[in-house]
Amino acid sequence: MMRLMGAAIAALCLALPAAAQTGTPDAALLARGRHLVEVTGACGNCHTPMGPQGPDMTRALAGGNVFDEPPFRAVASNITPDPETGIGRWTDAQIARAIREGIRPDGRIIGPPMPLGLYRGLSDRDVAAMVAYLRTVPPVRNAVEASVYRIPLPPAYGPPVASVPDPADNPVARGAYLANAVAHCMECHTPMVDGRNDFSRTGAGGMEFRGPWGVSVARNLTPHANGIGGWTDAEIIRAITTGVSQTGRPLAPPMAFWAYRNMTPEELSDVVSYLRSLPPQP
Repeated sequence: MMRLMGAAIAALCLALPAAAQTGTPDAALLARGRHLVEVTGACGNCHTPMGPQGPDMTRALAGGNVFDEPPFRAVASNITPDPETGIGRWTDAQIARAIREGIRPDGRIIGPPMPLGLYRGLSDRDVAAMVAYLRTVPPVRNAVEASVYRIPLPPAYGPPVASVPDPADNPVARGAYLANAVAHCMECHTPMVDGRNDFSRTGAGGMEFRGPWGVSVARNLTPHANGIGGWTDAEIIRAITTGVSQTGRPLAPPMAFWAYRNMTPEELSDVVSYLRSLPPQP
């Protein structure tokens, strides 16, 4: 086991661009990392403390949000570079491994709602960019309580992630990468069966989310009449970026409209192309 762990970390170090490992990332890598963390990945939707008006950006990524569900009482980690309460003492490879494999430096498994099954698909370039950007976030001292799981966690979410390329350069492939590996849309918009996503019905919706807003239900995102089959591209993009449905009805959290409104036109177009390509689900 120790040999396997060592090999995995070594492979990940090789996969990370040199700029991310030396502590002197270039501007393009940092810009990409910021966009992934703050916009498409919307990491702050879970890891930034929430106030009555939304994320408390004075404590960005400092953790502490509680997700209390029947299977667990999960508390979002502090992912700022504070050395005592955050990830300041973690190596680049350890941060990347936590993101893509769900394993902390001490070997403990990270549990849900972190969408680790999808984050395994993050490309080497993008995980390196995220790590580089997280190093630049202002450190916030914020010790958070431990999560409690009422379900057994797996020993691992799969074999060590050796290397993941960027997606193919076409709209559907790029949109699939955004909606799954980065923004993890399908983690929330795919039905659950026995505690796991039923990806034979990807995008069919139906999952319930409880919070101060009441109960919201994830929408069917497939091109079925019960989904978004009758929506225009502009209506889909408006829903993603402003939280307004086709009929003008305000959409409820936990959708991170505040982050997705800063997605680029190409990214939004790619996501729409991917959603149009899904098999219609009733």
